[in-house]
Amino acid sequence: MKNILLIFLFLGQTTAFAQITQRHILGKKYSQDFVRQALILKNNWQPYPKTPIEWQAALPDSVIEKMLKNGEKALDFKFEAISATVSLDFVRSGDRSRHQKLSFDKRGALLELIVAESIEDKGRFTEAILNGVWSICEESFWGVPAHIGKTGLPDVENPVVDLFAAETAATLALADYFVGEKLDKINPLIRKRIYFETNQRIFTPMMTKSDEYGWMSKTKPVNNWNPWIMSNWILSNLLLEKNENRRAEMLYAAMNGLDLYINSLGEDGGCDEGPSYWFAAGGSVYDCLALLQKATADKVNIFDVPLIQKMAAYVYKAHIDGYYFTNFADADPILRPDGLMLYRFGKAIKDEKLTQFGLWANENFHRLDLIGFQKMRNIENLLTVKNLPKTQQYQPVKDAWVSDIQVLTARTDKGLYVATHGGHNAESHNHNDVGDFIVYVDGQPMIVDVGRGNYTARTFSSKRYELWFTQSEYHNLPIINGLGQRDGREFEAKNVKSLINDKMASLEMNIAAAYPKEAGITDWRRTVTLNRFKNQVELTDDYILNQKPTALQQVFMTICTIDMAQKGRILLKGDKNAELVLQYDPSVWTVTTEFPSSEGMEYSSFKTKWNGHKVQRIVLTCKNLATRGRNTFFFTKN
Repeated sequence: MKNILLIFLFLGQTTAFAQITQRHILGKKYSQDFVRQALILKNNWQPYPKTPIEWQAALPDSVIEKMLKNGEKALDFKFEAISATVSLDFVRSGDRSRHQKLSFDKRGALLELIVAESIEDKGRFTEAILNGVWSICEESFWGVPAHIGKTGLPDVENPVVDLFAAETAATLALADYFVGEKLDKINPLIRKRIYFETNQRIFTPMMTKSDEYGWMSKTKPVNNWNPWIMSNWILSNLLLEKNENRRAEMLYAAMNGLDLYINSLGEDGGCDEGPSYWFAAGGSVYDCLALLQKATADKVNIFDVPLIQKMAAYVYKAHIDGYYFTNFADADPILRPDGLMLYRFGKAIKDEKLTQFGLWANENFHRLDLIGFQKMRNIENLLTVKNLPKTQQYQPVKDAWVSDIQVLTARTDKGLYVATHGGHNAESHNHNDVGDFIVYVDGQPMIVDVGRGNYTARTFSSKRYELWFTQSEYHNLPIINGLGQRDGREFEAKNVKSLINDKMASLEMNIAAAYPKEAGITDWRRTVTLNRFKNQVELTDDYILNQKPTALQQVFMTICTIDMAQKGRILLKGDKNAELVLQYDPSVWTVTTEFPSSEGMEYSSFKTKWNGHKVQRIVLTCKNLATRGRNTFFFTKN
C-alpha cells in the first residue's frame, strides 16, 4: 500500500569519497585514428562568425552595439609591460592582486578589441590589437607568479603551463582566427610570433612534460585546473596548429587529459570545490566536450554519459535562492551564474531542469561580457542570445544527496533551507569543516559558512590553516578541550547516513575522527535534521570523551543582527525581514559573540563579501562538563 506520508527518496550509508576511478571514457570510446579522421581540417573549420554579415546573422542588433561600444572603450587601454618588481610582489609581500590586474585587464581588453574589429571590419581597432598581441607575446610568463613557486620570476628555459598561460594561448588563438589576415597586412611576423610563443609555452610542454604537473596526475584526484586548462589547450590547438597530424595528436592527448578529471569524479558527479569552482571545473568539462563535438561534426560526443549528466546537475542542486549557493570550503556564497552556458549545457545533455535554470539565471544576471575567464565560453555565449526562448517557471530542487562528497541539501515549503556535509579535510580548496552546516530563511543567510578570504601567498602554503576562515573554530562546529579539527585525509566523517522523506531530511555522521587525538574524543555523533512539519532545523551532538573535558564549546557563524535579550533564545535578524530563532538550554550554556578580524590582505574581503554585513561568531560555552552527553539546538523560522 502506498504510504503518501512517508516517501523515501534516499536512505543510505557511505564512508566512500570521490576517488580515482579508471573510467577513461573518452580514451576508451575513441581511438587516435578515429579522432584524426573525424577532425575537421583547420582551413575548413570555422566555429565562429568572421565577417560583418555573419555577425549580423548571429547576433541581435543590441548585442552588436554593446560589443562595438566595449571595443571603443578598449581603444584607450594602455598595454603596459609587467615589471620584475610587480612580478616579485608575490614572494616579497604575498600580494597577488597588482600583477593579476595588469595581466587580466590586458587579455580582457584585447578580446573586446578583437571581437569589435571582426564585427565592424573597418580597421578601426587593428592598431590597438597589434599592440595588445605584441605586448602579451613580449611577457616572459603568461601565467601568474603564484603558480611558479618561490622564484617569483619565471625560468624562460622551462615554461610552466598554468591556468592563465593556457587562457592567454586561447586569447591569442582567437586573435589569429578573427583578425589574423589583418595582422598579416601589418606585418607577417605577428601571427608567426603568436604561434611560436604558444607552441613554446603550451603545445610543446603539454606534449613532452605534462606528467610533471599535479593537475595531470594519473594516481591522485585532480581539480578544476585540469578541465580549465584542457579547454584552452583544445581551442588554441584547433585554431593555431597547421600540421594536421600534430593537431589531431594534441587533440587526442587533451581528450585523455580530460579523462583524468572525469576519473576523479565520484559516481554522483559532485564537485568538492563547491558551486563557484564548478564553473571552472564541470563548466570547463562542458567547454571541452562542446569543442570536441563541434570540431568533429558530432562524431566525438559523450553528452549521453550519465556521469556527465550528474556532474552538470550538481550545480543546480547546490542553488539556494537568488544568487546564494551552498558554499562549503573555498566556494563563494554569492554567485551570479553564467546562465547562457548553463542553458547550452542543459540542451546538450537534455536536462530540462538545467536548461530552465540557465534561462532563469540569464534573465536575472545578464552575464554577457567578454572580459573574464573562459573566453571561448564568452564567445559561445554571444552566439546563444539570438532566438533564446523565454524561461518557464524555475524552482530550486527541494532535496539533494550527493553521496560522493557527502553533501545533503533540503528545504521546506515555508522558506527554511539547510545544507550540511561530512567529507574529509583533504578535499580540494579544503577548510577544516567536517560536519558543518548552514541555515537560510526565505533565501537569506542566517547560519553561514563564511567562505574564503583573499588569496595570498599564505592561502596555499603550509600556513593555510593559520588563517581563521579555514579553521573549524570558525565554522558551525564544536571546539573540544580547546581544540578544533585538523587538516589531512585521515580527518574525516565516518558512519555517514542520509535520510530524505516527506517528514524530514537528516544527515547523521560521526565526526570524532576529524579531531586530533589530543581532543580526547571517543565518539561524537552529529545529526542535522530538517523537520518539515515544525519548519525547524535540529542539531544534536551525542558524544563520549575519554575523560572529563576542560572545556567544551559550540560555534555558530552568522551575518545577522543578534538579539540575546531572552535567555535560551537568540534571535537572528537578516535581510528582507528574515528571522531565525536559535534555542539553547541556558542552564547548560553561556553565550558570547565576537567579530573576527577583517584587517589584513587575507581578510579585507570580509568587509564586503556578505553584501556589507559583518561576520560574527556566536560561542556557546558549556557549564556542565562531563565525559558523555547530548547537546541539542533548535533553529526555527520566526
